[in-house]
Amino acid sequence: MKSILNLFVSIATQPAILVALIAMLGLILQHKKTTEVVQGTIKTFAGFLVLIGGAGILSNSLTPFAKMFQFALHVQGVVPSNEAVVAIALVKYGTTTALIMLVGMIVNIALARFTRFKYIFLTGQAMLYMSCLTAVILVSAKLGTGWQTILLGGIFEGTLLTVTPALCQPYMRKITGGDEVAMGHTGNIGYATAGLAGQLFGNKEHSTEDIEMPKGLSFLRDSTVSITLLMGIVYIILAIVAGPHFVETKLSAGTNFLVYALVQAGTFAAGFVVVLQGVRMILAEIVPAFQGIATRLVPNSKPALDVPIIFPYAPNAVLIGFFTSFIVGTISMFIMIALGTTVIIPGVVGHFFCGAAAAIYGNATGGRRGAIIGATVNSLLISWLPLLILPVLGTLKLAASTFADTDYLVPGILLGNLGNAGTVAIVVGILGFLAVVLILSAVLNSRDRAKAAK
Repeated sequence: MKSILNLFVSIATQPAILVALIAMLGLILQHKKTTEVVQGTIKTFAGFLVLIGGAGILSNSLTPFAKMFQFALHVQGVVPSNEAVVAIALVKYGTTTALIMLVGMIVNIALARFTRFKYIFLTGQAMLYMSCLTAVILVSAKLGTGWQTILLGGIFEGTLLTVTPALCQPYMRKITGGDEVAMGHTGNIGYATAGLAGQLFGNKEHSTEDIEMPKGLSFLRDSTVSITLLMGIVYIILAIVAGPHFVETKLSAGTNFLVYALVQAGTFAAGFVVVLQGVRMILAEIVPAFQGIATRLVPNSKPALDVPIIFPYAPNAVLIGFFTSFIVGTISMFIMIALGTTVIIPGVVGHFFCGAAAAIYGNATGGRRGAIIGATVNSLLISWLPLLILPVLGTLKLAASTFADTDYLVPGILLGNLGNAGTVAIVVGILGFLAVVLILSAVLNSRDRAKAAK
C-alpha cells in the first residue's frame, strides 16, 4: 500500500508527467493516430519540463537576492516557505497527506463533471502542499489520522481547488483573450482580489504593455533586454549595499561582486525566456489535447495550470508586480519590527511569482494603476496573513516557517479557527463549504436557463 501511495505521489507531484498523461488521455479520447498521441504527449511533457526549468532558473537567481537583502538589513524572522513547512510535516503525516491528495483529486474531477465549475487542477506540487496543510490542521483539531480525516480533508481540498480557479476565470478571459485555460496556483484568492481591486480603482485604458519609450530607448521594448538591464541595476545596488566581502566570500566563490551581480541579473532574464518558451509549447499541445477530456469525460472542462502560464501576456506587469510586491512586503516588515510582532521577512520567490501574477490581473482590469494596486493588495495579504496562520501551525512546532500564498493562508486560517472551536465545528464547516458550492452551482445554472428561455 505504501509503495502504491509513493508511486501516486511521485506522479501527481510531477506536473510534467501528470499533464502529459492528461494530454495523452485527451488525444486517445479523440481517437488520434498513435503517432499523434505519442507526439502530443512528449511535447507536453517536454514543454512542462522547459517551464519548470525556467521557473527553477528564476528561483535560483533570486536566492542570492534574498541573502544579500537579509544581510544588508540585518533582520531575523520568519520567511514564508511552502517547501520548508511541507518538508517538516511530511515526516509525520506523509501517508495522511497522500491519501487526502488522492481523495481531493477525485472530488475535483467529480465537481468539474457535475457542477458548473469546470476546472481540473493540474499543478501537482500545489495539491500536495494543500493536502499537507489540511492534514496538519485536521490532526491538530483532534480528528486523528483515520478515514474521517482523509475523507474530510479530501472534500475540503478538492472543493477549494475547484472553486479558486473559478474565482480567477473572469480575469483570465481578459488576460488571455480566450477561455481555454484556467489558473491553477495557490495564489488564486489573491489574484482574484487583485483583479477586483484593479477593476474598482484602476484605469484599463493605460496598460503596462503600452508604456511609451523614447525612440532612442526603443530597444527596451525587448523584454529580455529590459529585464536584464533593470535587474542588473537592482542586483548591483544590492551587492554594493551588502558589500564585496559578503558577496565574494558567501555567494560568488571569489568572483568579483559586481560581475556576480550582473551574471545573476542575466540568469534571471534567461530564466524568463525559458519560461516563455515552455508556456508556448504547453499551450500548443495541452489545449487541443484537453478537448478530448472536455468532450468525453468532463464536458466543457478547462485545465488549471501553474502561474507562469500568464507571464507572456504582460511581461512589463511581471516586473512592476515583483518590485511593487517586494517593496510593500519590506515596508510591512519594518512596521512589524516597530509593532513588536513576529517579523515576516519578505520571501523573494513568493513576491516574484505572486506579485507578478497579481499585477497581470490588476493590469487586465485597471491598467498600470491597476497593476500597482493589485500587486500592493496581494502583497499586504501575503505579508500580514502569515501572522494569523502561525498560531494554527505552532501547535505542531512548524512556527519556524509558514505557508506563503493566499490559498494556503485564507482557508488555512479559517479551517484552523474552526478546528480550535472543536471537531463538530470543523466537520460542519467542511461539509457546509461543499454544500454552498453545490447550491451556488445549481442556482447559477437555473439563472442561466431562465435567461436562455427569454
